[in-house]
Amino acid sequence: MTGTVFDIQRYSIHDGPGIRTIVFLKGCPLSCKWCSNPESQAYEPQVFYVKSKCIGCGLCERSCPNNEVKLTEDGLLIDWKAINASKDLSWVNVCPTGALGVKGEKMTAQEVFDIVMRDKVFYDQSGGGLTLSGGEPLVQSEFALELLKMLHDAGVNTAIETTGAVDKKVLLDVLPYTDLFLYDFKHWDNEIHKKYIGASNSHIKENLKMLAEKKANILVRVPVIPGVNDTEKFVSKVISELKEYGIDKLALLPFHQYGSGKYVSCGMTYEMQDFKPPAEDKIEELRKIISDAGFSNK
Repeated sequence: MTGTVFDIQRYSIHDGPGIRTIVFLKGCPLSCKWCSNPESQAYEPQVFYVKSKCIGCGLCERSCPNNEVKLTEDGLLIDWKAINASKDLSWVNVCPTGALGVKGEKMTAQEVFDIVMRDKVFYDQSGGGLTLSGGEPLVQSEFALELLKMLHDAGVNTAIETTGAVDKKVLLDVLPYTDLFLYDFKHWDNEIHKKYIGASNSHIKENLKMLAEKKANILVRVPVIPGVNDTEKFVSKVISELKEYGIDKLALLPFHQYGSGKYVSCGMTYEMQDFKPPAEDKIEELRKIISDAGFSNK
């Protein structure tokens, strides 16, 4: 069983308890305007270009089979539609500086398992383990399930960072092998959700409720976007709804623009340049509402 992996980060202390290895899988059914990993959205490996690394050697232009790239005085001119439709991106590897590269690698579950298991001693000492992230890792459902089973059987703590925008059966299949669901929820209002996320939230709510009814361990995480969902009213609404589901863990993820440069590198348009990170005192006010309601943030 193979999956498409675009990054593996070892020694992480975020996205779950203890020291963790985060495995990032490509593909996502949503299109959040503030996505910090735009390279995760496409399902297949894709080209990226970092202009500051380009030395203008022209190797890529001479190697590409269908004239997808042209060297200009201002760097590479890339036909993004054509290059990402290509079935063979092996020629991209001629770039000597890494200015041009490919995000996404086909790996077997065993290959990923072997990398994750290198740090088993740290997981045992810290209560850490594996976190599957993306994109939406569960769009690669069979690969994710196989990897989770392997690590669960090896005694490794497992977590999934999910949007919940997948078929209910997929969540039920991975449930026995998942110690923690990091369930990202963007907005409770369906119309606002459609505007900024590009899809309805109805099945996301249904899946969250289903997991809660199955007594899954769930930490709901809300990205805090100024002008979108950064009000006390919104947070209070989320708390009220989660209480009905029997969920008592809620964390806030303040908006940032750390991933904005990736959009240019992937030939995509970044639409959140006018949005600023929320003030720290604002975040603390919202977190106090959560803690006063008896919720944990872990």
